[in-house]
Amino acid sequence: MPLTQYHLDSKNEAIKKFYGKIDIQFASAFLYFNKKGMVQELIHNLKYKGHQEIGTVLGNWYAEDLKELQFEIPFDIVIPVPLHKKKFKERGYNQVTTFGKAIASGFQIPFNETILFRKVYSKTQSKKNLLGRSENIDNIFDSVLTEENQNKHFLLVDDVLTTGATLEACSRALLKIPGTKISIVCIAMAHS
Repeated sequence: MPLTQYHLDSKNEAIKKFYGKIDIQFASAFLYFNKKGMVQELIHNLKYKGHQEIGTVLGNWYAEDLKELQFEIPFDIVIPVPLHKKKFKERGYNQVTTFGKAIASGFQIPFNETILFRKVYSKTQSKKNLLGRSENIDNIFDSVLTEENQNKHFLLVDDVLTTGATLEACSRALLKIPGTKISIVCIAMAHS
């Protein structure tokens, strides 16, 4: 497996995607994603063929690696990048749910799919270039602003980190909640 070992480097390529854009505590990706590679096949099977057990296996594995780190501010809640209700209905599941639940279980913290939501239905981002991704991503997501959600360190999880536009938009929505801290973990990261 093409492991990144990013979790061992505080200045890794994943966190660099967000420099100067959003303030995050930590960012990492478990695997390297290459077109036509093994990881692309895994993600494809997870996302489009219903093999949700892939997310569980990878999440359990990565949680063990992440738990070895001493985080200055511990994670409170794991949150997946949400699908729009229409997309969820089409696919039948969110491809990052099992990965996120496995990470949450490893850290013995809650997994919550209701704090962050997608307001706008959009076509898949995977076929768009950098400009196409970033120009239509703002204002797609929002968060539930309750007192209970304040002053939390959210661990945001996604499948593949490419430009970072989706995760940046999700983070901006979560940062509307007072006292929010954000970290990001993805199954894989595409080579630039």
